Amino acid sequence: MSDEALRTHVLEAAPAELRRLRNQGERALAQVTRDDDLEAVLDGESNSLGVLVRHLAGNMHSRWTDFLTSDGEKPGRDREGEFDRGKRMDRAELVAVWNDGWDRVFQALAALGPADVDARVRIRGEELSVLEAILRQVAHYAGHVGQIVFLAKHLEARAERPFPSLSIPRGQSRARWPYRGRP
Repeated sequence: MSDEALRTHVLEAAPAELRRLRNQGERALAQVTRDDDLEAVLDGESNSLGVLVRHLAGNMHSRWTDFLTSDGEKPGRDREGEFDRGKRMDRAELVAVWNDGWDRVFQALAALGPADVDARVRIRGEELSVLEAILRQVAHYAGHVGQIVFLAKHLEARAERPFPSLSIPRGQSRARWPYRGRP
């Protein structure tokens, strides 16, 4: 694969993986039937679904606005405020900030060309290649989406409702092998 083809592939694969994460998070959040549960915490050190959504949205807004031309940590971001449990939002507000954050991610990625993959950007003063910055954000978002899935499952288990699998359901791994093209 040529360097140009590899750069193009990165710019196609990253948004695809981020769309998968967005979808997984949205499907998990949709399973939470009680709006009060959006701000529920497991303990004093845990984040609620609302906090996780606000934090992801704040990160996305900061990182992806003027992605190539300004530090990814914008001066106006209130990161500490994203974790403030007193700053509650209702479901519609959480969906709105979630969607705004993801829209910024995909707009910024769509504006990139293969030559941009090697460009340098800054996040909190640290210089990274665009590729490194993208990978960092994919990992960050995956971690928090995993927390969202875990917490949503936990909250709905209390309601004694089955939580639909967001990937391959238990006991169906072998049935999926032919689909994946493996022996």
